[in-house]
Amino acid sequence: MERALVLLHGFPFEGSYWQPQAEGLSAACRVLAPDLRGFGADRRALPTALTMEQLADDVLADMDAAGVKRATIGGLSMGGYVAMALAARSPERVDALVLCNTRATADDAEGRAAREKTALDALEHGPQVIARAMLPKLLSEQSQAQRPELVRRIESMIARQRPEAIAAASRGMALRPDRFSLLRGWTKPALVITGAHDTLMPLPTSVAMRDAMPGSRLIVLPDAAHLSSAENPAAFNQALLDFMNTYQ
Repeated sequence: MERALVLLHGFPFEGSYWQPQAEGLSAACRVLAPDLRGFGADRRALPTALTMEQLADDVLADMDAAGVKRATIGGLSMGGYVAMALAARSPERVDALVLCNTRATADDAEGRAAREKTALDALEHGPQVIARAMLPKLLSEQSQAQRPELVRRIESMIARQRPEAIAAASRGMALRPDRFSLLRGWTKPALVITGAHDTLMPLPTSVAMRDAMPGSRLIVLPDAAHLSSAENPAAFNQALLDFMNTYQ
């Protein structure tokens, strides 16, 4: 059976975020990078709050439609939340788990309030405002100064998302549970990847996830912040290939 890799994008992006991985890894495995509900070209109905469990169910349906019974499931940031929800719901569909620039803890009261503010800002002022506010936190100072093409790509990707999707996903992230019980019971292969300069998900959050999963590995990519797969795609792709070659 052809090995498959499902990559779940962060907030507020779309499946094309993973283009460097789809291109770089296609010779080694089948890569699926779906648009999560409401993002990119997806036009499925949006609730007020789009939970990570609902997104996980969507991804399982996407896998069914693609004829993929099992896959390595990877997610970055919000995509990591969805990956963990999927692993909790249907562990038999998961060959291995890749958690990138994400965390297993739930939001505290301050975090939930910030999610609601993001939702309201998106609805009232549009995605361009969200893009301008988020960009400095997503990319390293080096990337912002030296890679204008990457800055434009990320900013334009956020700016073209639907305000309703941004709001629904932001509210859904506020509802997610703590996932450390899942990680502590995880017995399949697992990889944690982060960027050396990620301030949104500081290194201790990745260390805690690695320590919770027996036998898992942590890779810290240089020259990268929160969007590690976009800022250092060659190292990211190699890390994924090396990891997948240990069990497939």
